[in-house]
Amino acid sequence: MAAKRQYDIILLGATGYTGKLTAEYITSSLPTSIKWAVAGRNQSKLQSLVKELKSINSTRSAPDVVPVANLTAPEMTALAKKTRVLLNTVGPYHLYSTPVVEACAQTGTHYVDVTGETPWVREIITKYEAAAKKSGAIIIPESGVESAPSDLVAYIATRLIRKVWDCGVMDVVASVHELKSSGPSGGTLATGLGLMDHYSGKALKECMDPFCLSPARLKPYTKDTLYPPNPEPNTYIRTGMQKLTGVWSYPRLGNLVTSLSAKPNEAIVHRSAGLTPYFYGFNFSYEEYMAVGSPVVGVLIHFALVLLTLFLAFPPTRAIMKMFAKYKPGSGPTEESTKGDALELRAVAVAEQLAKQPRKALATFRFEGGLYQLTAILLAEAAMVLLNKEEEIKKSHGAGFLTPSCLGDDYLDRLGKANVKIGVQQIGEVGSK
Repeated sequence: MAAKRQYDIILLGATGYTGKLTAEYITSSLPTSIKWAVAGRNQSKLQSLVKELKSINSTRSAPDVVPVANLTAPEMTALAKKTRVLLNTVGPYHLYSTPVVEACAQTGTHYVDVTGETPWVREIITKYEAAAKKSGAIIIPESGVESAPSDLVAYIATRLIRKVWDCGVMDVVASVHELKSSGPSGGTLATGLGLMDHYSGKALKECMDPFCLSPARLKPYTKDTLYPPNPEPNTYIRTGMQKLTGVWSYPRLGNLVTSLSAKPNEAIVHRSAGLTPYFYGFNFSYEEYMAVGSPVVGVLIHFALVLLTLFLAFPPTRAIMKMFAKYKPGSGPTEESTKGDALELRAVAVAEQLAKQPRKALATFRFEGGLYQLTAILLAEAAMVLLNKEEEIKKSHGAGFLTPSCLGDDYLDRLGKANVKIGVQQIGEVGSK
């Protein structure tokens, strides 16, 4: 990628809810030597944002303003050519951001977003993977709350098992141990409801498969393909009643139930494993749930999610849900209301090698603060790793569509300095260390 571009970072969609938080984080926390700009369709809003940013950090120059009239391919190509890394917070991504990805893939511009729209991610991988590899662009979708925390806990658990026992991972079971949230932003709600309108039931069903983004699934399978086309999870076998109620128990994680955000996260983790099968192991599988205090609570949550899914399946009920959305697109919880928010994800990984004493790792990811603030941190720090470690990433993974964990230990280090607590340890049976 050409290093002599006008900007290091362009933040597209900077006046939206997540975009503004990202702009504020860049202003307050990234090096002042970074040359960056904000881009969007409303120039007056961008100018107002720049004025606000000056009050956050007076030691750095304000970002330039790059207005874009429309998100067309030609206009996005011109924008992408100006920068080394493009951060995209324009959603719903399936409606607006395909030309953005196309432009970055063709111009060798690195790209990061925070979508959780698996059908769209699958679509852009199949369309633009070859172009990105040819141009040298590194494209990383889903580097926000969905799905970076999940991808990173699976990565560090696997890394420990590789280091200690020199083998792959048989399976990872993860749980959202704690979730205190002030609620989704208007953009998140609009995206979730809009997916049902945009994609067919068949396409949505296909993306419920946790391996739908695996490299083996997105190209013709041959006997030489390293990653198996239909791997089966190796986790505990659940009874018929457990499958019906959605509740089961797992050592170290407690009572678990269906998680609304699990499927996008599982798909990204399995893509990571498919990109580097020698590291993760050829029988690797990842499942994600939500921890609950008691089975009764879990059953209630499971059936509430079943009802929600049914409501989303019908256009009339989706329309009603849109009418009663708390926030409109571009807005979300206030900073004051998010002060008590927190996210903690835990994951237990089981080593592939059989042993009398099971070889396991327990990984944790914890952040105290607003979840959209966490998304801003994840997005901005990903850009810094791409700027500083581009050649190392390409040497390990090549160009093309990668995942948050492909940013490696440098990403973990940067997140740790931003008050994201990520850790891993060896564990034995319940009751032992």
